[in-house]
Amino acid sequence: MPIVYRTPTVTSIGGRDGSVRSADGLVDLQVALPKELGGPGGKTNPEELFAAGYAACFHSALKRVAAEKKVAIGNSTVEAQVGLGPNDDGPGFMLAAELHVILPGADVENAKDVVRGAHLVCPYSNATRNNIEVKLSVTPADGREYDVASGDRHRRQEAYVSNLDLD
Repeated sequence: MPIVYRTPTVTSIGGRDGSVRSADGLVDLQVALPKELGGPGGKTNPEELFAAGYAACFHSALKRVAAEKKVAIGNSTVEAQVGLGPNDDGPGFMLAAELHVILPGADVENAKDVVRGAHLVCPYSNATRNNIEVKLSVTPADGREYDVASGDRHRRQEAYVSNLDLD
């Protein structure tokens, strides 16, 4: 894969009870183990940083797909939560993510379609697909929350992606 962007180096000192800093200084944060995991809390943590990155990236993908499909979405927002729990299949821990999208300008079917499309093109979604559980939901113009199936639909996904002009 040709790399079109690479972050500045980000360095961790002290792991979950320390700091993270990027070489350009734009990221300079203290991190701590959350209280729920026996730590002091009061600072950010890797899961929260992952949620922030996923929400921002997914939101950009969502806006792009909506524009390509000519779907009005209004003042959209994306809320992300990332969970951490024991790995049921072996040692260590696993992540799980939930993304809730609010599309006040879209009807139910268009809202679901745009969220599915964003899940296909978002780099975070592509990195997590078949690796961690990702739950998607959307609140369109009717104000009700709907689950968005993100299951394995390869033919439909390939057809959808081939209809987008992503270059």
